[in-house]
Amino acid sequence: MHIKSSLFVFLLGLTIGVMWIQAETQQPITETCLVCMCQALSGCNDTAVCVNGACGIFRITWDQWVDSGRFTIAGDSPLTDSSFTNCANDPICAANTLQSYMVKYGQDCNDDQTEDCYDYGAIHYMGPFNCKADMPYTYESIFKRCLRDALRAEKRQKAT
Repeated sequence: MHIKSSLFVFLLGLTIGVMWIQAETQQPITETCLVCMCQALSGCNDTAVCVNGACGIFRITWDQWVDSGRFTIAGDSPLTDSSFTNCANDPICAANTLQSYMVKYGQDCNDDQTEDCYDYGAIHYMGPFNCKADMPYTYESIFKRCLRDALRAEKRQKAT
């Protein structure tokens, strides 16, 4: 009986560990989607550090950073006062933060039966519990234009 319960605990721990590792490495947001989020949020302008509590080219908030697991740049600790802004202002750390956020909160916001870039853009801008609402016009216009332009460029590249 003791061996069976020990084996069960071991297998349960192994399963949870594998699921955690998979969640850590999942990257649901494509590079194109990240670029379009960046364009719509900040024009990919990396000179403005923080605007109204949203930092970096993706305008990540403190709450998003915490919910995502407090990613840090190399050599930084998640407990330092500057770790949030350091990560949010580093494009790779910020992108990893968004990837983790979407693993946690990704959902079909526009009811098209697909979880995709449009949904991730809505979740990031409006939050996971308000992503079904209409996106602000300017953000949505820039975001959708960027996605359309990227799709056209991809089709042209495949045709050549």
